[in-house]
Order: sequence, then C-alpha cells, then structure tokens
Amino acid sequence: MSSSGILILSAPSGGGKTSLARALVGSRDDVAITVSHTTRGQRPGEENGVHYYFVDKPTFKTMIAENQFIEYATVFDNYYGTSIESIEKLILNGKHAILDIDWQGAKNVRKKYPAAISVFVMPPSTEVLEQRLRRRKQDSDQVIARRMKEANNEISHKDEFDVIIINDHFDSALAELESVVNGLKSAIEKAE
Repeated sequence: MSSSGILILSAPSGGGKTSLARALVGSRDDVAITVSHTTRGQRPGEENGVHYYFVDKPTFKTMIAENQFIEYATVFDNYYGTSIESIEKLILNGKHAILDIDWQGAKNVRKKYPAAISVFVMPPSTEVLEQRLRRRKQDSDQVIARRMKEANNEISHKDEFDVIIINDHFDSALAELESVVNGLKSAIEKAE
C-alpha cells in the first residue's frame, strides 16, 4: 500500500489556500500540489503546466466525456478540473496529493475518496478578503464584487470539511496545515 494520501484545500478566492499550499510544498518533500486544468485565461506570471494546464472549452469537454477528471466544476464561467492522472502520478511517487479546489470539487473528491482529508481555509473576515483580492491587482472592480458575492456561498459550505483553518496569521495557519498533513501520514501508516 502507498503511504500517501489526498489532502483537499478549499477557500473563497483570496482566502490564502494557494499560498498555504505552496508554502507547505516548499517546507516538505512528501507533498505536492496537483496541477489542475482550466479554461480561464492565463494571468501574468502564470506558466502552463506549472500553475494550470490552460486548455480551451472543447478540449476540456472532451476530457470530461473521456472521464479523465476526478472532479471538475464551473467557476466564474470557466471550467476547472483535476485529472485522475495527476493524482495517481503524485501518489505513485510517494507524495501526498494536495488538491487546491473549490467546495464543489471537494464534495466530488470526497465521494470517490472518502479517506481524503478536507481543509477549508477561512479569511479572518470578508473585509480582509476584499483587501487581499484588491492587493493582487489581477481583477477589475466588477470581478472583485462577483468574487465577494461567491465568497459568501463558498463560506456557507465550510462545515462540510474535516478541518477549518482561519488564515489570520499566515505562519499559524501554515503550522495548523502541517499538523493536518502529519495526522494524514499517521492515519495512513496505522491503516497499513
């Protein structure tokens, strides 16, 4: 059996899940982030195959028809999905697979992999969340307003997760996430 598992990270946009996942990967060699596919446009500084696999909608729909995704969802009029292959590669290489996905995707993954541990990263407040979105300087005021509206929907699903981490102080939130990974590792070793 593999001593690797699946860790699901979800949060409203700007909640800090991606930054936490990257910091976790930077501090440990037993975890890696799956690279999702998306139909959204590439943002400045993003690399295909590193941040996302950027594909067009017809390609994404073909992948859906071929059952290549463990989960996929439509978010802000774009498709996002995690391929089964990306998870299997990480686990075969002895890594815990971190899925940086929304609550819809998390629900689908938990159905297929009930042993997956799910973590919801909460911002300390909606005001802080809006400040974070504005500091990124990647979205228009209209997009930020839409993201804030969607954030309330995302947050309403927090109780569906195994663990809730409030990302008020980054280092404390990262330490909590480290503890979750250590718990996942221990649980897998006991099951073996």
